[in-house]
Amino acid sequence: MKPIRIDVIAGAHTYPIRIGHGLIGHLGALVDQAAPNGRRFVVSNPTVWRIHGPTISAALPNAEPILIPDGERFKTLHTVSRIYESLIGNGADRRTTLIAVGGGVVGDVAGFAAATFLRGITMLHVPTTLLGQVDSAIGGKVGVNHALGKNLIGSFYPPAAVIVDPQLLTTLPRREFRAGLYEVIKYGMISSRGLFERVERDLAELFAREPRVLQPVITECCRIKALIVEADERESGLRRTLNFGHTVGHALEATTNYRRFRHGEAIGYGMLAACDIAEHRRTLDPKVRKALAVLIARLGPMPSVADLSAKQIIEAMKRDKKVVAGKLHFVLPSSIGRVTTVDDVSTRQINGALRRLDLQR
Repeated sequence: MKPIRIDVIAGAHTYPIRIGHGLIGHLGALVDQAAPNGRRFVVSNPTVWRIHGPTISAALPNAEPILIPDGERFKTLHTVSRIYESLIGNGADRRTTLIAVGGGVVGDVAGFAAATFLRGITMLHVPTTLLGQVDSAIGGKVGVNHALGKNLIGSFYPPAAVIVDPQLLTTLPRREFRAGLYEVIKYGMISSRGLFERVERDLAELFAREPRVLQPVITECCRIKALIVEADERESGLRRTLNFGHTVGHALEATTNYRRFRHGEAIGYGMLAACDIAEHRRTLDPKVRKALAVLIARLGPMPSVADLSAKQIIEAMKRDKKVVAGKLHFVLPSSIGRVTTVDDVSTRQINGALRRLDLQR
């Protein structure tokens, strides 16, 4: 399929998202275009590097790999410090380019390191997961988790380019691919009924990673996020809609020490909770919540939440970065393709939604 370019205007900075099957074969030329000078370091993890390392090394023969531990629980300042140590030990300077090759954790950690090393060096994203390709690599959000909450430490730092090759997803385990599909569904719920219905219709082909189906879905998600980021780079208004499902989802991740859920799985539960709240506030047709629940169930099993307590989750939500002036902001759907942000969801409403998800008191 023909490669696609989407330009993201982030304040005074514009960068391209390049999408196309087989782009990884042109990685060297694409990196040269985006960052023509200086040394290059690739941040990845052992799992990704074992699969894609030979291809990346062939395309960027002079790039030096920095491997960090694999998993959300390693998205910490300690891991960022390991990147600093490698950069300093190898004589990196302000002309150095950092290239993140991996999923959301790699991109967020490498991005935060790039934003803060020598007060900022060039970085590029080469996402190797569906979640990374449709969401986390786009928009310039970088950062790490804290024991008390997800993404509490971070910054906005746009990349020089995002290189999206759906071909890289052929080696992705089914659970990891499914985790990205929850984010695709999120984009449908917040902005595009057509995208939501496309996932409903073409789910088998998506799981089969068929290019004619997969690339257009990735492209639409990228276009939606690019438009939202351009309108609200710093998340003061419209960009908050991207947090649909994240209020409860982040709390589930933090409460289980980032070990039980893939990020997308937690967001799946969060979207169900948000729809439940909206339905019980009588601002959402029950048929919409049911449609979402049916589609999420079709994706496959999610980790159990039956041993978790609603009280634990609510306490974690109070530490969320979406709390402003003491009020927790919730993104609630009003239909498929339309959401609104509210700050008056009561603890009782949240507790009821969590219990209906099968959490304990």
